[in-house]
Amino acid sequence: MHGSVGGGFAARLPWLQGHLDLSAGQLGVALAAPAVGASLAMPLAASLVHRHGGRTALRCLIAVWCAVPLLPLSAPGLVWLCAALLVFGVGAGMSDVAMNTQGLVVEQRVKRSTLPLLHGMWSAGALFGAGVGAAAAFAGLDARLHMAGLAVLLAVTGWFAGRNLLDARPAAAGGGGGADTEAPPRFALPSKAVLAIGAVGFCGVFAEGAGANWSAVHLKEVAGASPGVAALAFTGFACTMAVARLLSGMVVDRFGVTRTIRAGAALSTVGAVVVAVSHSPLPAALGFALLGVGVAAVLPLTFAAAGRVGDNPSRSIAGVATVTYTSGLIAPAIVGAIADHASLNTSFAVVAVLTAVLIPTARLLNPSAPPPAGGRPAPPEAAPPKAAPPEPASGSIRIGTSPSGAATTVLFPPPER
Repeated sequence: MHGSVGGGFAARLPWLQGHLDLSAGQLGVALAAPAVGASLAMPLAASLVHRHGGRTALRCLIAVWCAVPLLPLSAPGLVWLCAALLVFGVGAGMSDVAMNTQGLVVEQRVKRSTLPLLHGMWSAGALFGAGVGAAAAFAGLDARLHMAGLAVLLAVTGWFAGRNLLDARPAAAGGGGGADTEAPPRFALPSKAVLAIGAVGFCGVFAEGAGANWSAVHLKEVAGASPGVAALAFTGFACTMAVARLLSGMVVDRFGVTRTIRAGAALSTVGAVVVAVSHSPLPAALGFALLGVGVAAVLPLTFAAAGRVGDNPSRSIAGVATVTYTSGLIAPAIVGAIADHASLNTSFAVVAVLTAVLIPTARLLNPSAPPPAGGRPAPPEAAPPKAAPPEPASGSIRIGTSPSGAATTVLFPPPER
């Protein structure tokens, strides 16, 4: 649901620009507002999750997020557009934190790496939303009408699907968490441990933002591709990232976090270098594909690592999200500035340096590695044996265990005979 809203709105930005008669520079200034709003509001999401529980907070925030895009699409001018996009960022960021906190709860329960899969579904949703938006644009449909219909569909779907969410808080790295955890402050600066993890995410998201925003321009201006081929560059980049995220959870379970990040970093570094030296479409497109696949798992694994730091995982996730949102905001601008003073090829040489930094820093995302300063140590490898939980009663099914080890059992009436 979250990805579909973002993809649908992005697809109608040309309509918004034409409707308000904005220049490219004016639209660029306005599009900086969502990142500012998200960065300011994301720390507040931790308090909402703690106060109202993961299920209620996320269902309400997703419903708000579905409706928020109607504000910028209805803005009468640039100033109102900037204010509306600030609110747009607040909705995006707060629902993002609540969503990743819920994903961390699921990952803790199933004891597998599932956040990359969930982020892959976000990418798939973004592609769906963009496809619906493109179809609406081709049909000449007013963007406000299109997004209103999409908002109703997604909000209703999300509200009913949210009934099955877990109404729980993720356990802290030291074994705490839950309803008895002390309420987090409404706003707090990230700890050193969170900033160290966020720095890893910064490098990955910077490379992701550079590829997403400049792939089409590079293919057209540097590699000499036709406008049609260049227009497909972002779609191809997004598709490779979505597929890689959907599959990377299995890779993490098999080879571990550190090896997965390092292998992906090496792959993305090769891709960025290929882009930096390419002057024809085919190798440039291949380089962008390698770049997208290589950094696909960095962001979800960064959120997973943040959730293991401190006594309030949602606050740590908010801190990392603030750093990564900032990276996504400045990446296109920095790439463009370097291109103005040198060339786009030089810009992607800088991207190659950042992806190479992921190789030695990947250990910071490993749950079994010593935590950076300010973090909590991982729980010991072996715990004292516990008594086996009693067998469920007839007509019940044990579906898993809570972080504390207690069995979770669902009772069903006996079948009719």
